[in-house]
Amino acid sequence: MTSPQQPQPQPEPHDTAAPGAAAPMPPAGAPEPPAQHPAEQPEPRPLAAHPQPQPQQPPAQVPAPQEGGPAREAGTMMLQAQQPPAAAPGKEAGTMMLQAQAAPQAAPLPPQGAPKDAGTMTLQAQQPPAVPPQQPQQPHQQPHQPAQQAPQSPQQQIPAAWQAAGPGGAAPAYVSPIPVRRTNLGHALASEWTKIRSVRSTMWTLGVMILLNVGIGLLAATAIAGLDRPTAVVFGSAWFGLLLGTLCVIPLGVLAISSEYGTGMIRTTLTACPSRGRVLAAKAIVLFGLTFVITTVSTTLVAAAHAGMIDGPAPTGDQWLRATVGSGLYVAVLSLLALGAGTLLRHSAGAISAMMGLVLLPMLLAVFMLSSESLRPVAKAMIEYSVPNSLGALHDKAFMPDGPSGWQPLLILVGVTVVVLGGAYAALEKRDV
Repeated sequence: MTSPQQPQPQPEPHDTAAPGAAAPMPPAGAPEPPAQHPAEQPEPRPLAAHPQPQPQQPPAQVPAPQEGGPAREAGTMMLQAQQPPAAAPGKEAGTMMLQAQAAPQAAPLPPQGAPKDAGTMTLQAQQPPAVPPQQPQQPHQQPHQPAQQAPQSPQQQIPAAWQAAGPGGAAPAYVSPIPVRRTNLGHALASEWTKIRSVRSTMWTLGVMILLNVGIGLLAATAIAGLDRPTAVVFGSAWFGLLLGTLCVIPLGVLAISSEYGTGMIRTTLTACPSRGRVLAAKAIVLFGLTFVITTVSTTLVAAAHAGMIDGPAPTGDQWLRATVGSGLYVAVLSLLALGAGTLLRHSAGAISAMMGLVLLPMLLAVFMLSSESLRPVAKAMIEYSVPNSLGALHDKAFMPDGPSGWQPLLILVGVTVVVLGGAYAALEKRDV
């Protein structure tokens, strides 16, 4: 861009010199410039605005001004693409920068006036060097020193970190912020209590058992009191409702463990508590305590109703204990026998059917076997050791007076239950879930 006040003289067109080529010849009659050493030569000056630009030609470089040549106007603005020196690293490709280029002091001033290059403003496109500069070698680094090893990936660093944090490693082991406590039988009891009280089958079975025991016991006491005659044993009919109530306790004992096998919950239980003996013991304790408390309370109400409504001799302390606590223990141990059967069979329907047959089938078969002389001794033994006869013996009203009496039926049932639970424990430890 030229000043509007003074027209710019038209310089002679010339060809751009390639890098490394000879400089263009000065015009005739012009004095030759003083010779300069190659190291002291100024940088190539930007090309002034040409009146007739030629397309597709690289920007030309103008030689230093000669004495006696055409005068150039000071303050000329030009647009130039300037190649950066090869030793200037670290700049991004395509960087646009605006710089003010001053005239070199070594160039002589023309007599006509100030040089054109003084105060020239150029707009250039900076390009990166063709060859990236090499990092200078550190003085302490040896030439034969091998290259540093590449950093390992996170997958390769994980085993090393775990080994360092292990018992024999240098780093401290990981400590969880969550408090960790050793599990014991109390935790297993809390878990089993939560499970048995949170299912609806427990409420239904125990509710029906209480209703049958108390309801049928009160009906029997009312019927006997209406006869207006004294009886030899006051508690002789107090176990009728309890016999039907055992049919509700048996499914509860079976479902305490067989339901977990059916739903797959047993895997979670044994994962949380790997000690299988502890799991079975916790189930047995919770089931026994719940059944014993409810049965004892309900039988105590029935015994009090019989003692107050029926005319007869006052019951002794042993009779009271066997009719209340003894009945509760018998039903609770019977529920543990059902738990052992459920652990062995691991099937709800099969275990419940087996326990129902154990309670009812001996008495029913013995009734049909009494008609045969050869089978009569077997039929009497089946009746004496059956569950209904054992409950009657606890209340001093057994079917067979020659059979077990007093606390003997309870001891027999305890022995059978211990054997079944021992087999259930062995099967639980040996078999997979």
